[in-house]
Amino acid sequence: MAAQNDLCDAIVIGAGIQGCFTAYHLAKQRKRVILLEQFFLPHSRGSSHGQSRIIRRAYPEDFYTQMMEECYQIWAQLEHEAGTQLHRQTGLLLLGMKENSELKTIQATLSRQGVEHQCLSAEELKQRFPNVRLARGEVGLLDKSGGVLYADRALRALQDAIRRLRGLVCDGEKVTDIKPGRPVTVRSASRTYRAKSLIITAGPWTNRLLRPLGMELPLQTLRINVCYWREKVPGSYGVSRAFPCFLGLGLSAAPHHIYGLPSGEYPGLMKVCYHHGNDADPEARDCPEACSDIQDIGILSRFVRDRLPDLEPQPAVVERCLYTNTPDEHFILDCHPKYDNIVIGAGFSGHGFKLSPVVGKILYELSMKLTPSYDLTPFRMSRFPNLGKAHL
Repeated sequence: MAAQNDLCDAIVIGAGIQGCFTAYHLAKQRKRVILLEQFFLPHSRGSSHGQSRIIRRAYPEDFYTQMMEECYQIWAQLEHEAGTQLHRQTGLLLLGMKENSELKTIQATLSRQGVEHQCLSAEELKQRFPNVRLARGEVGLLDKSGGVLYADRALRALQDAIRRLRGLVCDGEKVTDIKPGRPVTVRSASRTYRAKSLIITAGPWTNRLLRPLGMELPLQTLRINVCYWREKVPGSYGVSRAFPCFLGLGLSAAPHHIYGLPSGEYPGLMKVCYHHGNDADPEARDCPEACSDIQDIGILSRFVRDRLPDLEPQPAVVERCLYTNTPDEHFILDCHPKYDNIVIGAGFSGHGFKLSPVVGKILYELSMKLTPSYDLTPFRMSRFPNLGKAHL
């Protein structure tokens, strides 16, 4: 096991799902890795907490669908290693108007990539999901491989695996200074660490760490309302009734996607959320509701009232989560332009959890100067002009 004063192979800052999978891949390759987390684990201050996330192959972009092939394999491998269920296949139902361009693009991607899916007419939807009210002209696309990831279990399983593989997981260790070089030196409030490479997966705190290193990424932190809605008849939208996860595309009066997961994590409550939020300071995530929070919950309340009639139309539980978005909502997976032994994984934009097994593998490869397993063109930071490199 790496000791804090030893020169280790890699330090990972941020023990969310991306940082945990990065440290996991490093430890699997017998690298001496230290995973630093500013808060005491477990915590709910970032983007990886909570009980559930959607997993799917349904994407408009071929590269995400291709990455998900390996992600499913690694999720299954971790589940086997942990000896606990991390995934449940429910299917993912995409809803949209027949002419919706995003729906058409996703269907074409699934077809090209050979992913099993089914197109459902309005009549077929009514027969299979009678407790969903459809808009006129709405159709469905079912990604049969879609389902639920048990997020908090996955984080615990990864952290346990890292320790088992002789990595260090150090929580309550807020990083106060990074000194580039070979080795790179990382100081926390109480200790100093040295490593051949550094991987930053710090979510909304990424730019706080990068500014002293001469750069700033175009990241926007949003506070998301995670809402749970009470079933009028418990289980009516549950997995036992074969109710799938769903994703609404281009819905009227909802500029952004609305998504839902079948009831289960809270008995009798279904998770239905708006894939958008409001500017937030990660240090003040739990500040009082803004007017825009109330507006977003209003959009969801109207959706639930009109589309999911067997749910109460006011949320029973509202939790908070942070998204760290890039302008195009694609990830940043790249090396610092001046210090090539500092690797950055950022901007997961509310859809990175399911892809974290491969993201962690890519960040591991970049940190070890290996050829990446995937084409990183969509994820290079150079796609954004004016990155604030004036004093690099």
